[in-house]
Amino acid sequence: MNLRLLDTDHISLLRRGGANALRVEMRLRAVPEEEIVTCIVVYEEQMRGWMAEIARMQTGTRLIVPYDSLATTLSIYCAMTVLPFDERAAAHFDDLKRQRIRIGTQDIKIAAIAPANDATVITRNTQDFVRVPDLKFEDWSV
Repeated sequence: MNLRLLDTDHISLLRRGGANALRVEMRLRAVPEEEIVTCIVVYEEQMRGWMAEIARMQTGTRLIVPYDSLATTLSIYCAMTVLPFDERAAAHFDDLKRQRIRIGTQDIKIAAIAPANDATVITRNTQDFVRVPDLKFEDWSV
């Protein structure tokens, strides 16, 4: 089984809709549902973003939209497998850090979880992930 790990940008595209989302949705339909996953680091990134947005709101009516978006995001994650950052991912993470791969720490975490689970990262962030040796990744938004 070849898992496809949806990165933050692809999950955001799906939530927002539009032409890019349609391209991603078409690709998703061609893959068995059990092969579509994400990871805890992607969930962390999205939750941090929504929590910051909610914290900025000053009135009750301005809270409605970000809370609605938070609920939509939660439903997406509840509908799919969320891969953990476990011992195997930690070992990959430490190896990537030793190699001094020059990408963000969150991306290194995702790049560590993917091979630990034999997963292909589905991302638009190809300019960073190309720096990770042997990492499988694809951009389904193009």
